[in-house]
Order: sequence, then structure tokens, then C-alpha cells
Amino acid sequence: MKTLFFPLVFAFLAGCCSPFDCCKDPVAGNWGLRLPYETMNAGHMIMSRNAKGDMEALVLWRWASPEKMKNVSVDGRKFSFSHPNGKLKVSGEVTRCGTLKAEAFDGAGKKIGDVSGWRNKPVEAGVKTSDAVLGEPVDLLADGLDGWTAMNKNAKFGWKFENGVLSNKLGLKRNGKWAGGGTNIKTKRDDFFDFNLEYDVRVPARSNSGVYLRGRYEVQVVDSYGKKTDSHSMASLYGRIVPKNGAEKSPGSWQHVSVTLYKRHITVELNGVKVIENAPVEGITGGAIDADETKCGPVYLQGDHSDADFRNMVLRPVVR
Repeated sequence: MKTLFFPLVFAFLAGCCSPFDCCKDPVAGNWGLRLPYETMNAGHMIMSRNAKGDMEALVLWRWASPEKMKNVSVDGRKFSFSHPNGKLKVSGEVTRCGTLKAEAFDGAGKKIGDVSGWRNKPVEAGVKTSDAVLGEPVDLLADGLDGWTAMNKNAKFGWKFENGVLSNKLGLKRNGKWAGGGTNIKTKRDDFFDFNLEYDVRVPARSNSGVYLRGRYEVQVVDSYGKKTDSHSMASLYGRIVPKNGAEKSPGSWQHVSVTLYKRHITVELNGVKVIENAPVEGITGGAIDADETKCGPVYLQGDHSDADFRNMVLRPVVR
């Protein structure tokens, strides 16, 4: 106990009071961010040095996918970067207690608001999701829509439950594009952490939806049949992990997904094919309920883009 206590005291006195603070390179690391918005304020940043020793910033700002930032500058504990779209600039510093404080500005230099952040623990190496011991199954559709709640009360509610199928029906515009504008829904239960989740999903042509694990990690649901596999394909971890191969069925077909989230690693099977295996989950995906990856959360379904059908949605929690 003494051998651990005194180094920690020394670190505190030296100005590094967080066990995960990197005193020699304090800005480097995996950061959860709270962005300056009332809703959808989850963000994420990975600061790392490339082969040349230059600092790079991979940032997720609310939605979409993580992107490499431009004009990255680091001076001790201070840092700044700009978004490649030209509509965002962030500057801030890492405190001596290992937290992050920053300000965000729009393209015209007007302040958007304050950003706060915390350093995430490193992802454990060598984890196998097959080692997870699963508990009793939880049927997420046992109570139909009564087990779910809308995440945006002002958006169109296109969800219905009939004959064991949970469906989102938003329809098409006159130009043939999806109408959109619907609400996402989440389970009323929000005590899920690590688990295996299985479900059948069916999407029409050009449809786009998603299943969020713990409300923070989106397993993509999309019509990507016949297309080149990338980080936005069916069964990808959206914007972060590319499936090893494509196993999609044609639009309108029922497809089976089995996904295991365990110790910040993920394995995904699509139609019986293991498309992601024991991949480390480096951070949240766009649209997360928040950026705190240490907390339990719900399962949520994306419903703001287009139509999709779900059935046989069963979750088995990890018990050890």
C-alpha cells in the first residue's frame, strides 16, 4: 500500500493528480467531451502523435463520423484545432488535474460555448468477447411500444408494433426521397452495460437506421447491398470500425444481427458471418446520448431518417 500511496502523493504535488494524466504529453490521449449544446452534446477526441511526432486530433463533434482536424497546435497543456468544414475552431487546455477545458467558435469567430472533457482509461488489450458469461435473456419487444419511449417529443412518431414487429414508417416525399423527420426511440430500461444483443432487421432500398448499444455506440442499419464495404456499411460500428467483409442481403429481406459488447470490445455477426471480431471500441459514435462510457444506458433505435422493421430483439446481459 505504501509503495502506491507515496507516488500518487508525489504526482499530486507535482501537478499530475489524475492517474491517467500524461505529464510529459498532457494533451495526448482518449477524451470524452461535453459540447456546448442543450441536446446531442456528446463529443469525443483522440489526440496522438504520428510517425513524424506531430500531434493529430481525431474528433467526433455531435453527429456523423470522427474526422481528422486541421491546424492542430499543441503547446504544453494548451491546444487548438479547426474542423475541416471551416465552421468550427476549438482552443483550450488540459488542467493539472487531467481534465479538459476549451472554448468553441464558429467560422466567423463567434463563441459557441464552453467544452469540458475527461480522459478515458486505455482500452484493455487482449479481450475476447467470447469470454463473456451471459445471463438470462431480456425480450426488448415483450411489451411492444410500451417498453420504449420517444427521444424527441416534437418529431414525428412513425413507430408502431404489430404481430411482433416494431416498425418505423415515415414514407417518401414526392421526389422519391425518404421523408425523414421522425423520432428516435429508446428502451425505458437504461440499466444495460455489457451484453449480447440479437435482432432481425429489414430495410427497404436506400433506407438508413441504426441500433445504439448503451445509447452510445451505433451498429449501422442501412441498405448497403452490393456496395463496397466501409465504416458506414451494414453492421459496421458507425464511422469507426469497418466490417471485415460484406454479408448483407438485398433490401426487403430479413437479416439477423448478433452483437456482443464486452470490456470496450465488440464482435458483430451479420447473417451468420462474423464481420467484426474482438475489435476495440475507441469511443462513442455520432448521435450518442452522452460521452460517458463508464455508465449503463438504454438500447436506442434511430428513427429520424427512414423506414425500418425490427423483430426478435433479445438482450442477454454479461454477468461476468
